[in-house]
Amino acid sequence: MKLRLLVEFDPEAKRWSAVFPELPGCASAGGTEVEAIENAREALALWFEPSKLKLKKSARLLEVSLP
Repeated sequence: MKLRLLVEFDPEAKRWSAVFPELPGCASAGGTEVEAIENAREALALWFEPSKLKLKKSARLLEVSLP
């Protein structure tokens, strides 16, 4: 699976931002473009990290993958 990453320099903040448009809240920044991209990769891993869920007895938790 490939995701789009929007990388942009903010002249006001003098920093680079990196945002995954399709993943709400998954974004990062850095002092350089390379640093912003590296930080975005870390943010992406954390965004997809499973959280603990309390399931009802009638529920099943499945894992699916994208092509």
